[in-house]
Amino acid sequence: MAKEQKQVRELQEGSYVNMDDKPCKIYAYSTAKPGKHGSAKARVEARGVFDGKKRSLSQPVDAKVWVPIIERKQGQVVSVTGDDAQIMDLETYQTFTMRIPDDEDLNPEDEIEYLEFEGQRKIV
Repeated sequence: MAKEQKQVRELQEGSYVNMDDKPCKIYAYSTAKPGKHGSAKARVEARGVFDGKKRSLSQPVDAKVWVPIIERKQGQVVSVTGDDAQIMDLETYQTFTMRIPDDEDLNPEDEIEYLEFEGQRKIV
């Protein structure tokens, strides 16, 4: 699994974090001041990169969390069949099938950008 550990205070909006063993993209990050009996707390709200579910996390800012290393790659559309597209990676020339997002309109020969993490892929 391609991941690294970071402290919660190092996270920021737009970065990634593992929640429930799923890679998520942070869309809200806030901290509360330290109280009389404890350290500052951070509240992180994120959405799953591949499943789209909302998740939240509330921990001290010095706690450690896992951060996934998600690769951003380039590909070319080889063919389109219904809701699926056959994509060729432009570095390795490997071909694979991916589901086309609802808001995308792909045609053969189009170049796309996609995210890859542990065999999961998503067109961005």
